[in-house]
Amino acid sequence: MNEINLEINNKCEESNNEIISFKCELHSNLQKAMNEFIEKHPNWDQYRMIQAAIAGFLMQKGFNDRNLTRLYVGNMFSMNFED
Repeated sequence: MNEINLEINNKCEESNNEIISFKCELHSNLQKAMNEFIEKHPNWDQYRMIQAAIAGFLMQKGFNDRNLTRLYVGNMFSMNFED
């Protein structure tokens, strides 16, 4: 399996939000699809995609939190919500 390294990027560091970095292995088909999407949509990157995916999953599973909703909407529509 291919590995993707999710690290803190400068944009996130400046927002004063707590950022946790982690490594995870991705199935090769998932990584290929993610890379193809990012190539076709240059305004997206792996950080934005992973954040939107995790936030969307948690929201679908019933986790309701205003900050999570802001993160999800912000990633989906390239918005930056200040507290």
